[in-house]
Amino acid sequence: MGAEKIYNGSLDLGGAVGDGEGNPESYRLSTLSVDLSLPLPAMTPRIIELCKDLFNEWSELDNSRFSVETVSGGITNLLLKVTVKEESGSCVSVTVRLYGPNTDYVINRDRELQAIKYLSAAGFGAKLLGVFKNGMVQSFIHARTLEPSDMRKPKLAAEIAKQLNKFHKVYIPGSKEPQLWNEILKFYEKASALQFDDTGKQSIYDTISFKEIHNEVLEIKELTSLLNSPVVFAHNDLLSGNIMLNEEEERLYVIDFEYGSYSYRGFDIGNHFNEYAGYDCDYSCYPSKEEQYHFFRHYLQPEKPDEVSQKDLEALYVESNTFMLASHLYWALWALIQARMSPIDFDYLAYFFLRYNEYKKQKEKYCSLARSFLSRSGLGCEPA
Repeated sequence: MGAEKIYNGSLDLGGAVGDGEGNPESYRLSTLSVDLSLPLPAMTPRIIELCKDLFNEWSELDNSRFSVETVSGGITNLLLKVTVKEESGSCVSVTVRLYGPNTDYVINRDRELQAIKYLSAAGFGAKLLGVFKNGMVQSFIHARTLEPSDMRKPKLAAEIAKQLNKFHKVYIPGSKEPQLWNEILKFYEKASALQFDDTGKQSIYDTISFKEIHNEVLEIKELTSLLNSPVVFAHNDLLSGNIMLNEEEERLYVIDFEYGSYSYRGFDIGNHFNEYAGYDCDYSCYPSKEEQYHFFRHYLQPEKPDEVSQKDLEALYVESNTFMLASHLYWALWALIQARMSPIDFDYLAYFFLRYNEYKKQKEKYCSLARSFLSRSGLGCEPA
């Protein structure tokens, strides 16, 4: 159950924090923070200090027993692998995840920590070991991160679908109110009121019609509301970088729940399909109807995929591809906020246009499909 735990029983988690509800997860707290802007050699002593502060078993070890290396640096976080040679001679590895600066502006960290405890207990992600001021420490998973092209391989696509089915069944305490449109409208409010110090960025930003975007958000919100998509605890960011594969064991791991919330099934699936395009937004890689049906069969009936009805396949196809449009709006608005707030060297303004332009390119096809489906099925009326 859960991610492979590459730490041993000697790690002292005494004084750990639990959730007070009998959940098996517990973790240590530290008030320390780590400056993400430092190069790795300058950051390493602080990482070692952090590990010693969190884990009593390591507090007296010489710094030479610690090695720190970069696992990956996405456009939100920095992941580090810390390997410790203990007094016993055994080596222990953990993952230190550093939050990108200003990410709290778009991520609810309290909600993330709440979800991690229950998702980890259900077998998802890595075990949460410690939390510090601007990050967390988790067990290390021996696996490789998927590439976007991996996700369309039939065997892996089927396994991702099965894992997502299980993920959507995990119970997370708290409000079950779907958060998608609340989040999108919050992003809209923030994104539409930005000021850039860089005059070049400001002039590009000034070309954006936020009145148009607002109308698009309301139209897709109304249309998707007619599809009766089930509300589940959704990952909301199921890109290739958040899926890991241990090829020897043929075991898949879904990780990183920063954007997780109660939301719509169709959004989680449609958003995942968008991620076939990767950061380069090569939407020629968007899955075909045949590829989507393969995914749906393994999602809807993991044990008997060949028994899924044509009617259920068609309904989920319409649902997922309508919410796919919402996914473009979500990440387009997110990118504008990041363009102003994030110090990470990534062209977020260009990313906004890639996502929003793809939304406009696909909108008519999939909105027409949804309205035709609704008309035939009698599920709702065409929005005004």
